[in-house]
Amino acid sequence: MLPLAICSVIAIAVIIERFLFFRCINAIHHAETILAMIGDNRIDEAADMANKSELPLIRIMSAGIANRFHFSKAMEAVAVNELAIMRRGLPVLDTIVTLSPLLGLLGTIIGMIDSFQIMAFSGMGQPHAVTGGVAEALIATATGISVAVIALVPYNYFSARIEQEAETIEHYATRLEMVLTSPDKDSLR
Repeated sequence: MLPLAICSVIAIAVIIERFLFFRCINAIHHAETILAMIGDNRIDEAADMANKSELPLIRIMSAGIANRFHFSKAMEAVAVNELAIMRRGLPVLDTIVTLSPLLGLLGTIIGMIDSFQIMAFSGMGQPHAVTGGVAEALIATATGISVAVIALVPYNYFSARIEQEAETIEHYATRLEMVLTSPDKDSLR
């Protein structure tokens, strides 16, 4: 039960940290503002705004604005790093989802072995000792499955959210490329 308690504490810590992270990274309004500035030939102002931001999408756009001759590769390099930051903690949740039921089964097996040893020493004269031990052993399996279920739902949510953010990044990176390569921006390159 101790390893399951540790797994549940770690899972809750990762879930809370990732929830707070994803709650704060919505940058669509800022991205639209930067694209509008570039469209109005206010590239320096857009670059200043992008450089000051800590939002992943805006950092990616900032790389594209700062490297106008190789904006695609610059944004791609920063996007790889930003997506890795978004995935931080998810392998831990994935491991807990897989490991918790196995730890629960291990606890149940150990409990069953103890129950059968009681039966071997005391005989069949104490059935409540054996059934109580079996019931106690099954608590480990239920706990392991509960920890896995509690970690699985947020894991799937965060995975879907990362996919959504990746699509948003790709969308705005493509729009930034289009704005930067428009014919009226040739004098800026």
